[in-house]
Amino acid sequence: MDDELYIVNSRILPEIFSKVLEVKTLIHTGKVKDISEGVKAVGISRSAYYKYKDHVFLLSEGSKGRKATFSFLISHEAGVLSRILEKLREAKANIITINQDIPINNAASVNLTIDTSEMGMSVKELLDSFDQEEYIINVQLVAVE
Repeated sequence: MDDELYIVNSRILPEIFSKVLEVKTLIHTGKVKDISEGVKAVGISRSAYYKYKDHVFLLSEGSKGRKATFSFLISHEAGVLSRILEKLREAKANIITINQDIPINNAASVNLTIDTSEMGMSVKELLDSFDQEEYIINVQLVAVE
């Protein structure tokens, strides 16, 4: 089965998913200093957290399905960021934020948050299209709101 994204009521899911989300929230809000402290606070193992952390996201009440954050590791070549931005333009995604680190070892880290409300494709389809590009070393979906 291909990776598909679903919206599922938390009442029918195993408790581990809500615990992983709780750890992510604790880390994001600064209530814990790291993952070890977070998993200890909610009572799960680090391995359980790492198993699910990239696959479980909260859906914000006020902006259902409107924002997605991607983390890229891209080749340090002229025009690579422009190609990513062009792909987003073609998908009718509206860019909210761009954060790029300086390149190290010919690779740069870029985080993009986009508004997906006008897109003609799903976030999963966009992620898959990025995965096919040779200039993108790695891409991950960080969050969906």
